[in-house]
Amino acid sequence: MLASLRSRLYRIGFNLFPAYRRTGGRVTYISPDWQEVRIKLPLNWRTRNYVGTTFGGSMYAAVDPFYMMMLLRNLGDEYVVWDKEAEIRFKKPGKETLYATFTLTDEEIDAIEAELTTDGTDAIDRHYAVDLVDADGTVHATVRNTVYVTTDRTKAA
Repeated sequence: MLASLRSRLYRIGFNLFPAYRRTGGRVTYISPDWQEVRIKLPLNWRTRNYVGTTFGGSMYAAVDPFYMMMLLRNLGDEYVVWDKEAEIRFKKPGKETLYATFTLTDEEIDAIEAELTTDGTDAIDRHYAVDLVDADGTVHATVRNTVYVTTDRTKAA
C-alpha cells in the first residue's frame, strides 16, 4: 500500500514539475517497483507544431527522463546513472494523443549489476528504445536512449 501511494505521489510530482510539465506529456502510471512507466502526449495547442501535428521536440522531451529515472530507482544509491545520448526516428505525423510505455525487467537490472560487480567493469552504456504510439498501436516515433551507469562516483562528474 505504501509503495503504491509513493508511486502515485511520484506521478503527481512529475506532472507538476515545471520542466516536465512544459513538454506537454503526462505521466499516467508508475508501478510501485518503478519497472513500468506510462505516459501520454495529447495533441493540443501546447504540443501542436506549425503544420498541425505533434511537435517533435514535445515527443522527445515527454519520453526523455524515464529510463534514467527507472534505473536510478531500481539500482539504488551506490550507482550513478546519466542519460548519455538519444535519437528519435519519426515514422508518422502525430495527429492525435500518443502514448509510450517504458519497461525494465528484473533480468536487465540483474545484468547491469552483474556486469558492474563481477566482470570488473566500472562503467557501462545501456541502450533502450520506446515507441510513441496512438490508441490503435500505430508507431509514430521511436526514441532510442543510451544510459551511462557506473559505480565509480569520480567518473560521474
